[in-house]
Amino acid sequence: MTDRDALKRAAAEAAVAEVEDGMVVGLGSGTTAETALHALAARVAAGLRVRGLPTSERTASLARALGVPLTGFARDPVPDLTIDGADEVEAASLALIKGRGGALLREKIVAAASRRVLIVVDDSKLVPRLGVGVLPLEVAPFGSQATLAHLDAMGMRPVLRRAADGAPFVTDGGNLVADCPTGPIADPAGLSARLLHVPGVIETGLFLLPTLEVIVATGHGTTRLPDRQQR
Repeated sequence: MTDRDALKRAAAEAAVAEVEDGMVVGLGSGTTAETALHALAARVAAGLRVRGLPTSERTASLARALGVPLTGFARDPVPDLTIDGADEVEAASLALIKGRGGALLREKIVAAASRRVLIVVDDSKLVPRLGVGVLPLEVAPFGSQATLAHLDAMGMRPVLRRAADGAPFVTDGGNLVADCPTGPIADPAGLSARLLHVPGVIETGLFLLPTLEVIVATGHGTTRLPDRQQR
């Protein structure tokens, strides 16, 4: 295990320690979220009763393999707690970029429906301003060329994501992903609103939830960034 893996595990275990018996837990996607899922599975094996609401088919498959019971929105429309990772966290505002794993739409649906959201990261994901890496956008396949042209005219410089075989990457919902190298994002809320007005853009990787908490693993242990209401 690398030092970075150890940090992720420490933060994930701190988040999973907050899961209580009987909860419906949103199960995030990505490497850190999978680390949290392994920690949750260990507690389930020890007798914890939960139902997991997965944000991707990959997460659902792993949960089944680990013995974590699953549910859906028809039965449990309001998860008690969602645990997920992030690609970038703007420490001052708690604005996030997510979706570089390709599950941004489902991740946002589950997070927005949840009573609490715990984001688990190591300190390499903290940034002074979002836009260090690309901003993912989930895009409808129909007319995607027109959508990408519109985005390009906005200065977004979209690049259609490719799978390992060179074909367009397709999300669990059957959509495409355009990665945009934005550079520093001065107004995440304003940019998100403009992007969502582009026909064919289904969702953005900008996560601007009104209340969430971030658990950060550092070389000195874990720390918590308070939600916006506590600032």
